[in-house]
Amino acid sequence: MLRQFQGYWQILAKYLRPHRRRVAMLTVLLLVSIALQLANPQLLRYFIDTAQQPESPITALFVAAGLFISIALVTQGLSLGASYVSENLAWSATNDLRADLTLHCLRLDMTFHKARTPGELIERIDGDVSALANFFSQFVIRIVGNLVLMLGVLVVLWIEDWRIGAVMTVLAAALFVALLWVQKIAVPFWTAARESSAALFGLIEERLSGTEDIRSSNAIDYTMNRLYERSRDRLRAERRAAVAGAVTWLTPLFFFAIASALSYWLGFRFFSNGTMTLGTVYLIFFYTDALLRPVIQITHQIEDLQKAGAGVVRINELLGFASALPDGTRDLPPGPLEVVFDRVTFAYDDGEQGLGARGQGLGIRGQGSGVEPSSLEIEGASDSQSLISDPSNPAAVLRDLSFSIQAGRTLGILGRTGSGKTTLTRLLFRLYDVTGGAIRLAGSDLRELHIDRLRQRVGMVTQEVQLFHATVRENLTFFDTSIGDVQILAVLEDLELLPWLQALPDGLDTMLAAGNGGLSAGEAQVLAFTRVFLHNPGLVILDEASSRLDPATERMIERAVDKLLAERTGIVIAHRLATVLRADDILILEDGQIREYGPTETLRANPESRFAELLRTGMEEVLV
Repeated sequence: MLRQFQGYWQILAKYLRPHRRRVAMLTVLLLVSIALQLANPQLLRYFIDTAQQPESPITALFVAAGLFISIALVTQGLSLGASYVSENLAWSATNDLRADLTLHCLRLDMTFHKARTPGELIERIDGDVSALANFFSQFVIRIVGNLVLMLGVLVVLWIEDWRIGAVMTVLAAALFVALLWVQKIAVPFWTAARESSAALFGLIEERLSGTEDIRSSNAIDYTMNRLYERSRDRLRAERRAAVAGAVTWLTPLFFFAIASALSYWLGFRFFSNGTMTLGTVYLIFFYTDALLRPVIQITHQIEDLQKAGAGVVRINELLGFASALPDGTRDLPPGPLEVVFDRVTFAYDDGEQGLGARGQGLGIRGQGSGVEPSSLEIEGASDSQSLISDPSNPAAVLRDLSFSIQAGRTLGILGRTGSGKTTLTRLLFRLYDVTGGAIRLAGSDLRELHIDRLRQRVGMVTQEVQLFHATVRENLTFFDTSIGDVQILAVLEDLELLPWLQALPDGLDTMLAAGNGGLSAGEAQVLAFTRVFLHNPGLVILDEASSRLDPATERMIERAVDKLLAERTGIVIAHRLATVLRADDILILEDGQIREYGPTETLRANPESRFAELLRTGMEEVLV
């Protein structure tokens, strides 16, 4: 329990520290409000005792009543102000926490993200933090404030009569011990409830994003059945948590009954003995109620405390994940980047196979072309130019892969789906680290480079373009406000893409929808190429970037590709001849190893080369 409250305090302290002024304002509002709540009952005692006197001055009674009403109104105003400041403070602090959690997740490696759905992470970043925000916003008002009020009431009761003060102090202490014990029992149930909620939201997000495939595969019934199962699990978890939390409600009611009975009995005894005035007896009743009302309000917050406890556990668990990719410190030089794969071996350890998994070979095995590479150098290849699988790691997607691309040249990579092409690009972006060997850019090992700067200097265009619900300008710049319209228009003019922009209804201010954004496949590709130019990378990867375009759009994209590769190092992954023939060198992957390599024109002129065979057969048919 102590460790759990330390977790609350650590998060509170960290995210409330930047808002010290508002914390101080809230403290002042609460203390003044509590002082007035303790003082006002004294006016009631004065009013009752004065009214009992035979010749009580009516003016004094009016003054006491007026002061009581005025103080009550001021107290309500202070409570309203404290609630406003508390809500503002809580959501400001937890929004900072959301931002930190989001940034932390974005920096984690792909192994973490492959094991969790986006819906689950959304529930953790938003759902758990929202539960914590509710707790933050009420913690000071409902818990800290009421605890201070209870302490003040007990002090006043001790001053009025030590016997009543002692009895109420023992009851209050016993009640809090009981509430802490109940809270400890209930937190695991609320943790399970939050987990079931995350699983449900993960399923919903995943299924909604695949609506077209679900309908086309006639899998609606299966999807609804899975939704029912997850909803049933959440119902059961929430029900168990609610039942466990219900004990929290019974505990203060039991103590409330005992305290009320004792205050009535003691008040009667003291008044009958003449040791206490009627006003003082009423004061005891009032303070007893004032003592128990904070307990009831705190009890209301115990459920939020339980949910917050579960949220703190899950938030700390999320923050406890560390990326398997430690960041480096080195930067990359400007201009085209040299690429070196030095005996690279890689195997997924997260169960993912995907596009980079092992697949079938290219279909024909034989002697290599015997061509000596010029700018493309391969080490460790056999006479047949095919590397032997590493027997110690038979599941490797890439095996002992060694080649280099000189700065400013373009390498075309061919291979069946599953041969390792996409895995190769993932490694260049350092979404994963190599299992063995090393990858170097401009002479620096990727593991020594600063990850953010690495990804700024490597650009990629694929056939699937991610668009956001934002303007064309924001989609082009990835929300980088430092890139002005003049720079965007200059890039579009250089790429001969201004007609595309002029055809949009509102130009750069055209609002795009999420998903395909209301653009055709060709328009989305135009946007993707412009993105790359705006960031001016030293290495560009084109992964099937023009495989789904109509002829007119493809011609426009081809001009953009030529300009893009003219002053940069390039890697082109394609099935289409028109795209791969622009490469200076060709590398054919087969089952994660190099089948053939060499200068494009040399391989093309050699009738015995695998590349020439692909050209004769029809590459689209052979490599699918």
